[in-house]
Amino acid sequence: MTGKQYITDLFISRRWFYLMAAAVVFFVMSFFFQWLFEAAVVFAVFSGVLTVLDFLLLFRRRGNIRGKRVIASRLSMGDDNKVTLLLENGFTYRARVTVIEQLPEQFQERDFRRTTEIDYLRSEKIEYSLKPVTRGEYNFGALLCYVQTPLGLLQRRFEAAPEVTVKVYPSFLQLKKYQLLATTENLFTGVKKIRRLGHSMEFEKIKTYVQGDDIRTVNWKATARTGDLMVNTYTDAREQQVYVLIDKGRTMKMPFEGMTLLDYSINAALSLLNIVLMKHDKAGLITFSNKIGNIIPADRRSGQLQHILEGLYKQQTEYKESDYETLLATLHRKINQRSFMLLFTNFETMSSLDRQLPYLKRLASRHLVCIVFFQNTLLKEIHETQPDNTEGIYIKTIAERFDYEKKQIVKELRRHGILAVLTTPQHLSVDVINKYLELKARQMV
Repeated sequence: MTGKQYITDLFISRRWFYLMAAAVVFFVMSFFFQWLFEAAVVFAVFSGVLTVLDFLLLFRRRGNIRGKRVIASRLSMGDDNKVTLLLENGFTYRARVTVIEQLPEQFQERDFRRTTEIDYLRSEKIEYSLKPVTRGEYNFGALLCYVQTPLGLLQRRFEAAPEVTVKVYPSFLQLKKYQLLATTENLFTGVKKIRRLGHSMEFEKIKTYVQGDDIRTVNWKATARTGDLMVNTYTDAREQQVYVLIDKGRTMKMPFEGMTLLDYSINAALSLLNIVLMKHDKAGLITFSNKIGNIIPADRRSGQLQHILEGLYKQQTEYKESDYETLLATLHRKINQRSFMLLFTNFETMSSLDRQLPYLKRLASRHLVCIVFFQNTLLKEIHETQPDNTEGIYIKTIAERFDYEKKQIVKELRRHGILAVLTTPQHLSVDVINKYLELKARQMV
């Protein structure tokens, strides 16, 4: 340790100031009571000795605090990510440690502080969770520990763990959560059960009947030939192209519980495309605003999901009007095979839909198109309240008008043969996966 570090790493605690304040009080009172002067001097000398002793205990050569920050190399956006701080006491006494974690600026938290006491040669674990709501790089500052001896007059600073940068990706923690939907016979959204309609009719093989098989699939010719009851088995159609189209225009900047509609769409897109790959279909991605962004051709090769994850990682909302004409021209030029196009966007009014409807109709003439857009949850809450004054009545009337327009948008899209999903941000992932599996069961994908 250099001489400079004895100064830069040394801090004075409140207890030392209280001790000095008491000494000053003794000396002031000794002007009125002379017999207190000697006691004041003894108290001051005693305080100085304690300070020197405390300094020696803190800066002894072998004493230190070792620490480690345990954090994943990448964090999941919109989910609780666990962080663990491991501290080990290298001093020969019970140390009081104040931990200051320098969190990334995205969290806007400057007072993260934990205080604990660690026995000699013992370790302590501090756990906390972070919920990032934006994608990108997050820079954690050095983990600082301020150590006090049992005297508690001075503090010594240690840099227990170095700075580290981690990346926040779209919610990959939700992938396993929704994988079950791809293998069950029924779909669920919350506690509401949704019936799957139909089943795939792509023939796979003929097998012996076992209890539980659908009697409608009995193969009577094979049964007569073998003498055993035989049934046909079917599998989902495979190798179909599924593209997720994500609108990055200004309409997707609308916030909801700390995240934008674009962030919710990216999380849902990642979960959906994971299910698409599990169903042996080809997954692709296109982002756009006033111009085309990322284009990841539909494929189901190894590493495709990671390629999509990297493509979604740095997507940002742009404050421009989305150009659906450019999108349509790009799709006609790049994609020749009929595909399932799931478009994440947001229409608030019929007029906003009317401007883009000609391009959506032309797109639907070549592909199976499903538009995913969002309910305004605030307007829904207003719609469900009972106003108690004239202003409240006006506000509720306007909210009902906007809610009515959303429903009209769904009807208008379906009238032109375009599928539509009107959902809330918190139900987005489940609803789009349900829609894909339903279309898959109906042999539409």
